[in-house]
Amino acid sequence: MRTKTITFYKTIVFTCLFTFSLLSGCASQANNKDPLEGFNRGIYKFNDVADKAVIKPVAKAYKAVAPTPIRTGFNNFFNNLGSITTVLNDLLQLKFANAFTDAGRFVINSTFGLAGFIDVAGMDKIALRKEDFGQTLGHWGVGNGAYLVLPLIGPSSIRDTTGLVFDTFTTDPITYPRNLGEIRLANQLRAAQFLDKRTELLTATDLVDEASLDPYAFTRDAYLQKRASLVQDGLVPQELINGDFDEVDSETTAK
Repeated sequence: MRTKTITFYKTIVFTCLFTFSLLSGCASQANNKDPLEGFNRGIYKFNDVADKAVIKPVAKAYKAVAPTPIRTGFNNFFNNLGSITTVLNDLLQLKFANAFTDAGRFVINSTFGLAGFIDVAGMDKIALRKEDFGQTLGHWGVGNGAYLVLPLIGPSSIRDTTGLVFDTFTTDPITYPRNLGEIRLANQLRAAQFLDKRTELLTATDLVDEASLDPYAFTRDAYLQKRASLVQDGLVPQELINGDFDEVDSETTAK
């Protein structure tokens, strides 16, 4: 078990280093926010077909069958698990006050909120905040790199994919059962988390399909704006609002 664990974390380090090398290479390209557009559109099409054929119908069925309190409880549970990732990235960004508040939120909901199924902290007006390693990299000045569409997961970037890999294998509690050999449990939790997220996005995806002539471009631009806003704690550079991503990609993420 010890040898497997060491090998596992060596793989994480290698993956992060490799992705960082890609990030550096993409940053040197001619300020193109989507140099992989042909590849990305292929993945986007695959995701869209899979979503319409399987994922979206399942999410709609879950929403129709499961009572609202049940769906809310599971959503609270997964949000509470995500607080562990948020606290670590608060610390990495030197946001110590936020780290204290978010840790307190996690403790309150994990105890009085019955493992997080009840958002007791939210009832006490403690806001839910989300931080990830992609945001941490952006906080310290790392640019997005190339825009990237991941199979089934959706919009991302080289920087945010690096962050996702780091968070998944370090602070995501759903990964822990897998490390202990409980692969079935880990897969069940991951599937439930995926279903929960997709159910949340049902209305949003319907609006994108109805309102946009090019859903791919709309989703890409909305994602990049949202990530820029998260990195800057809610502020969106005017250049991004105007659509001038190319000139500010590597600059707007620094604080």
